[in-house]
Amino acid sequence: MNVWTETPRLDGVRVLLVEGAPQVREVVADVLGQCGAHVTVVDTAVAGLAVLKQERPDALVSSLSMPDKDGYWLIREVRKLPPDQGGDVPAVAFTGLTTAEDRLATLRAGFQYHVPKPVALSRLAGVVALLTLKKSEAGEHRATMTLSPGG
Repeated sequence: MNVWTETPRLDGVRVLLVEGAPQVREVVADVLGQCGAHVTVVDTAVAGLAVLKQERPDALVSSLSMPDKDGYWLIREVRKLPPDQGGDVPAVAFTGLTTAEDRLATLRAGFQYHVPKPVALSRLAGVVALLTLKKSEAGEHRATMTLSPGG
């Protein structure tokens, strides 16, 4: 099991956070911002899709349970887009749906990671760092993290 020895840095990483619960949205945006990320927050999947097309973030963090359209709808719509319109954005399902079936469903839908709520927000920041490191392997690395030895 990996243990963080320090909080991951997300300097310059652009994160789109799609979360229907105002308090959760505020806390998550604050924590990611403290890690150095530029966080854009929206409260619906429809708004998330529109912002993603405009801003083309480095990572998408989305709740699954939202009124009207849910996170599954969002990721399916995102994955239909060509890469130059954000269709290949790395994505995290940040959700209270925590069964093995839920985790599998999120991966099948197009998310790279399933992070259950509640979670230590440093873990969510670490997942965002991993996603953006993977995406930028050929380019500039902005996210950084330190793992403990043997982790």
